[in-house]
Amino acid sequence: MARHPNPLPRAASPGISESPQQRPTVLSRSPETNVGSFWDMLVIRLIFAVVCIAAGYHFQPFHLTKLLASLAGLLFAVAVILFEVRLRRASLRRLIGAAIGSILGILGAYLTSLVLVNTSMPDGERSFFSLIVFLVMAYIGLIVGANKGDMLNLQALGGLFGSERNLRHTVKVLDTSVIIDGRIADIAEAQFLDGAVVIPQFVLRELQLVADSADPLKRQRGRRGLEVLQRIQKIPNLDVQIAEDDFQNVADVDMKLIELAKRYDAKIITNDFNLNKVATLQGIEILNVNQLANALKPVVLPGETMRVFILREGKEYNQGVAYLDDGTMVVVDAARKMINKTIDIIVTSVHQTTAGKMIFGRYDERSAGPAGGEPAGPRSVESQSGQERPPRPYYPEPGRS
Repeated sequence: MARHPNPLPRAASPGISESPQQRPTVLSRSPETNVGSFWDMLVIRLIFAVVCIAAGYHFQPFHLTKLLASLAGLLFAVAVILFEVRLRRASLRRLIGAAIGSILGILGAYLTSLVLVNTSMPDGERSFFSLIVFLVMAYIGLIVGANKGDMLNLQALGGLFGSERNLRHTVKVLDTSVIIDGRIADIAEAQFLDGAVVIPQFVLRELQLVADSADPLKRQRGRRGLEVLQRIQKIPNLDVQIAEDDFQNVADVDMKLIELAKRYDAKIITNDFNLNKVATLQGIEILNVNQLANALKPVVLPGETMRVFILREGKEYNQGVAYLDDGTMVVVDAARKMINKTIDIIVTSVHQTTAGKMIFGRYDERSAGPAGGEPAGPRSVESQSGQERPPRPYYPEPGRS
């Protein structure tokens, strides 16, 4: 994964004229930012390889010729460099666990060799078995210690290793549907997202295909998704990364997201129902934006007073229907005559259904006064404190395009 601080402009869709200011931008590859560190490591590795080759050429181990000894030194240097590159990706917990496991394995091999010394086994066989036990015990200790290293509590060491961040379960992968939905940008701006926010490259390609679609509705949704990505990218203190990983043998985007989440031990942020179920069955943690929105809906209790805008008539006689700014339906009795007016109602009951929450209320004409409600105007919902909030724009539930 690579950090992409600067977006690049995307080509305009065919048949559409756009000014440079109106073109949506996407996150794309950028050059390696830490060039100096890269060249420093390259020079150090080259020096190490040259030293290994010179040592093999000079000492000629195992009575090899100078050419074979130099080649053996080069192979040894390459093996050590590959091992070093792999170790750089490991966490400090795993490194400490591997070191402790190796030490315990070597100690066990040493105690075993002491037992073999007191046997009547010939020296050659005893040396062979001692070497085999040493290699096996050291290997088992290394592997087991590395796998169990995540169980170590580094904070118990007095903060000596407290500066290392635990990145486990802090990587979050964005789905196409949640990007088009747009609410993830509000959540990120409110600083409710921690860790790294990963945008897969195949999700970007899917958004570009939707933005270049001939269907105006799909094209509008695709461009909205690209604008949301640009907005997320500009949020300070948010680690936005592009995952270049792709799975050529997997055709479905949802399955690619699941494979990517498994590779990085990440969570998937989505509001797609099918992806939610499939990923949950495979042990992937899901952050569903719709569930978060339902959990944050205001709690309304029977007997409370609330102000709503009657939008249309209800199914039953003399009913009116209103909607809160989060989309919750409010059914009001005796409010059919108050359509296109803002009135105060008394909540009678709250019902939770599979489709969401429904609020039932009653309009009391006697307590409304002679005005009978406010005239039609901007649709808004007023809280108990009397502060009026502008309505949020309503976007249809995004699905997979």
